[in-house]
Amino acid sequence: MSRINDVGGMVGFPAIVEETDEPGFHADWEAHVFAMNSALIRRGVYNLDEFRDAVERMPPAAYLEASYYEKWFAAITTLLAEKGVATPEELTGG
Repeated sequence: MSRINDVGGMVGFPAIVEETDEPGFHADWEAHVFAMNSALIRRGVYNLDEFRDAVERMPPAAYLEASYYEKWFAAITTLLAEKGVATPEELTGG
């Protein structure tokens, strides 16, 4: 079954353009998400395959609307809830 991230050969998506002068992070929160993901993987909370799967399981509309690190953050929060590290309420501030 194809997931929303598998857009190879699909019509309607723009070409990928490499931006050589683009910064690694556009905002501090992106660097924090990167660091958080790295730490959680190193600590064995989840592995890279689980992380990638969590990104790919995002609802299609949310996946298409999200920036690169918004996808990462969604995957992290999904995995923390699934692994019982935090409740959904704790993750949403509810």
